[in-house]
Amino acid sequence: MPVVTVTVPDPMKAWLDSQAETGRYVDAADYVRDLIRRDQERAAKISNMQMLVDEGLASGTSDEMMDDILKSLHEAAE
Repeated sequence: MPVVTVTVPDPMKAWLDSQAETGRYVDAADYVRDLIRRDQERAAKISNMQMLVDEGLASGTSDEMMDDILKSLHEAAE
């Protein structure tokens, strides 16, 4: 596995160490890997949401009134 060296100020190093000491992480590197994984998941969710927004915008507007749309959704959910 490639090695990446990151320099952090003392307060951040103390935070990294404290996270490892909780027992949830093996060491500071394990904590950083978890942060990266979570950030990757968050970025994928944002990307997916943006795709859905773009699809919605591209679909145009509806001629239906909001009350009719909501009624249809409630009926479909029953």
